[in-house]
Amino acid sequence: MFAILETGGKQYKVAEGDVLEVELLPEKSIKKNIASLDTVLLLQDDKQLHIGSPFVKNAKVKAKILEEIKGDKIHIYKMKSKKGYRKSQGHRQKLHKIQIEKIEIKASAKVKETE
Repeated sequence: MFAILETGGKQYKVAEGDVLEVELLPEKSIKKNIASLDTVLLLQDDKQLHIGSPFVKNAKVKAKILEEIKGDKIHIYKMKSKKGYRKSQGHRQKLHKIQIEKIEIKASAKVKETE
């Protein structure tokens, strides 16, 4: 079983047990170091492929937050030749390191199979 979820403006393909670094998650989706992500774009379970428009209804990915880290430093340097203009700037993005614990979809969202 795998899912494609969207968080922080990026899309990730995840399976249970995966560890990944995502942009800082909003506080409203975190309870006791467990994040509930409901922006699932696609979900593949044992029998079916669920495609959202834009999100799959009643699908959630539960992830455990391992730690809050900072990403690599990005250096920005601007210069205009012969003008004496120089500007240096840097940025470090805050990230959450998460581990995917469970991918679930409620039974009401599953389509009944026809014979």
